[in-house]
Amino acid sequence: MTGFDPNAAAAHDSGIFGLDTAAEDAAIVLVPVPFAATVSYGGGAERGPAAILAASRQVDLYDFQFGRVYERGIHMQAVDPSLLPSHEKARALVEAELAGRGSKGSVDAIDAAGVRVNDIVQRATAALFEQGRIPGIVGGDHSVPFGAIAAAGARFPELGILHVDAHADLRVAYEGFQWSHASIMDNVLQRVPAVKRLVQVGIRDFCEQEFLAIQQSGGRVMTHFDQEWQRRRGLGATFDSLCQDAVKALPRHVWVSFDIDGLDPSLCPHTGTPVPGGLSFGEAAHLIEALARSGRRIVGFDVVEVAPGEDEWDANVGARILYKLCGAALHAR
Repeated sequence: MTGFDPNAAAAHDSGIFGLDTAAEDAAIVLVPVPFAATVSYGGGAERGPAAILAASRQVDLYDFQFGRVYERGIHMQAVDPSLLPSHEKARALVEAELAGRGSKGSVDAIDAAGVRVNDIVQRATAALFEQGRIPGIVGGDHSVPFGAIAAAGARFPELGILHVDAHADLRVAYEGFQWSHASIMDNVLQRVPAVKRLVQVGIRDFCEQEFLAIQQSGGRVMTHFDQEWQRRRGLGATFDSLCQDAVKALPRHVWVSFDIDGLDPSLCPHTGTPVPGGLSFGEAAHLIEALARSGRRIVGFDVVEVAPGEDEWDANVGARILYKLCGAALHAR
């Protein structure tokens, strides 16, 4: 990075976080996935990757927890040109189906679009693993990291997932769509046997079927409900002790799946399904650091469900969570 001044303002046309690191020189390579066909309440997550890229240029590069994160190199790939047209076509089919105007075969077409996204993301992630890089997926809705988690499962036979979210995402084919954003973790559990433990934090919105799935998982799913954490804190538990409880259940290799609605909704007001409660930014940063300093290896991560509003607030927060995850993944190496 000869001649680069990390203290200067980023150029308006620079890469992620104001960096111009080439892919071959980057320890971390981010894969943008602007696809959000099955969102079931608010929309706009398909604009998340572009908004995060723009907002990331305002992130100061020296991080209090992880120092000079940028020095190892962070690169964001160009968007696969098939993704946005695929999103638009599939989203139109979803809207028609939910309005009762779906045609014969539309659900199959929506599911097929999800399969194509999975394939694109899985191939991109597998290639980055082969190159020795840390992959990060920037969504899009929460369906999009499935292919990346599958690629990680093929690479690491004992894989854990730290899942930060307001929702359990264990619904079976929600609203009839196999690759729904609300079914990501059910799909992972059913199709990626290498995932030995799913640890969920921030969960505060779930249906009875999901609650039973957690109870009947035999310990494969360990859910830290937001209300329970609040109760324990009221009884005197420190936040750090709660984080340590969550992290200690994870195996050595960990994928972090961070749905932005795991945060307090004041930090992500335009996300598709905001829920009262959740983590503050500082609490999320502490949890990420607890994982990084636990001796476990963060093999990859995703940040999803960032839906920009009229201002840059949601993307600003999303970009800063993304930088924290980059720092944690590099520290864990």
